[in-house]
Amino acid sequence: MSAGGAPYGLIHHAAIAIAGDSIVWVGPAADLPEDYIAWPRDDLGGRLVTPGLIDCHTHLVFGGNRAREFEMRLNGASYEEVARAGGGIISTVRDTRTASLETLIENALPRLDALIAEGATTVEVKSGYGLDRETELNMLRAARALEHQRPVTISTSFLGAHATPPEYKGRGDAYVDEVCIPTLRVARDEALVDAVDGFCENIAFDTDQIERVFRVAAELGLPVKLHAEQLSHLGGTQLAVRYNALSADHLEYASEEDARAMAASGTVAVILPGAFYTLRETQQPPIKAFRAHRVPMALATDCNPGSSPLTSLLLTMNMGCTLFRMTPEEALAGVTCNAAQALGLSDRGRIAPGLRADLAVWDVETPAELSYRIGFNPLHARIFAGRS
Repeated sequence: MSAGGAPYGLIHHAAIAIAGDSIVWVGPAADLPEDYIAWPRDDLGGRLVTPGLIDCHTHLVFGGNRAREFEMRLNGASYEEVARAGGGIISTVRDTRTASLETLIENALPRLDALIAEGATTVEVKSGYGLDRETELNMLRAARALEHQRPVTISTSFLGAHATPPEYKGRGDAYVDEVCIPTLRVARDEALVDAVDGFCENIAFDTDQIERVFRVAAELGLPVKLHAEQLSHLGGTQLAVRYNALSADHLEYASEEDARAMAASGTVAVILPGAFYTLRETQQPPIKAFRAHRVPMALATDCNPGSSPLTSLLLTMNMGCTLFRMTPEEALAGVTCNAAQALGLSDRGRIAPGLRADLAVWDVETPAELSYRIGFNPLHARIFAGRS
């Protein structure tokens, strides 16, 4: 997104030439090549144009909600206490297992629409609330169906290693071997999965269990990503790095050594302020270490029914700046080029020739306004694959 070292890569009085679904030229309008001068034009009135926004970490497809647990936490229960009492992820598993494919799609669409209304053109969606073969597959089928319902790209992640279901309580190894890995193989055979994720945490799976899943992902030719170091430091980030993970996400308890390793592997740090805010955490991700080691930082909503019922990338940007002292420029990169890298998508996230014409047009004077405002949506137009 850089142009001559200008902040945000901003080009004033610019022009963008689009052919089909791709950008073919971008630069100062005064330099527009003659080949494009006679093309039909759309005057955007001096508005700001950015890449279409990318939400690179969501749990958008699920059944039910967890408003009651929100109350419990406000009355003093910790996230771990809620989970160990049969709430948390497992309560959403119960609701998701009883929902039909049609219901899962219908319930996810309003959440997706909220993201689209703020300029999102690509959204990642995870499974992980089924924890049995058919429901996990249904979640991925619902996610795939969403991009046939709306003009948006959906990237899917298999998150079978999200929690141990009640029927396997105390038998996490058996669940991984008997349900998670076989279901991953079926999902890959049915072309339902773009990447493989896991939850490496003291209330979920340890590094040995996650590594078994990652080995199969590598065998199947699927990239990996990982929920790591959210509530404690179990070594998930180092595991992710060993498998050249696209991203490691959350990272509140990540260390300087983790940041150094991520920089060497090209693993993106996905920062999720919605969960930090909702859970009222105090341990912040090591933004300064990521910055010092030049680890790409993405921002995402982590939209889910328990720890981050958030469907606003604009608010996520504000939270990244306000809670973690990210700069507005880092926040914008976090929902565009770095978010694209976190999904392994090299054809979007920047405005450059040869890339997809996924764009957002804003009624703002400066890019910093996108992170500055709270509860205000300045989107003027959204362009997806060259079409508004």
